[in-house]
Amino acid sequence: MRDLQEIKASKRIIISMISDDGFDGVIQMPLWIGSIICSWGGGWEHVSVCPKKKNQIPTWNDMCLLKDIIFKDDETAIQIHPVKNEYVNNMPNCLHLWRYADGDMILPPSFMVGMRNGQTYAEVMQEMKEYYAARGEKL
Repeated sequence: MRDLQEIKASKRIIISMISDDGFDGVIQMPLWIGSIICSWGGGWEHVSVCPKKKNQIPTWNDMCLLKDIIFKDDETAIQIHPVKNEYVNNMPNCLHLWRYADGDMILPPSFMVGMRNGQTYAEVMQEMKEYYAARGEKL
């Protein structure tokens, strides 16, 4: 997670309260304004955003911008869809990003999503072959 000074430098966030384990305030996104809550502790870093207008939901681009403001470029942040009996939805138009702070998160290989910028088809196929071979699986 970026330090508080870096986050404040974004100019999109006005922090109204800071505590030992986070802050809250107001965030100005390109098409909406809303609340932000950021926390750290227990091995997790977390940020949530909630547009002021209850009929708005943050877009993918909004969440990418939020990720860039709060987390470093070399940090992975995720949205979570837990098992049904673990669902929590206290604010219907609020979305969250999470980062596991106590180690690396397990993620699927990028080739399972598509080609990375600048990557060739042959490179993707080679990555796939190596990955499946290491797992003892056939393509």
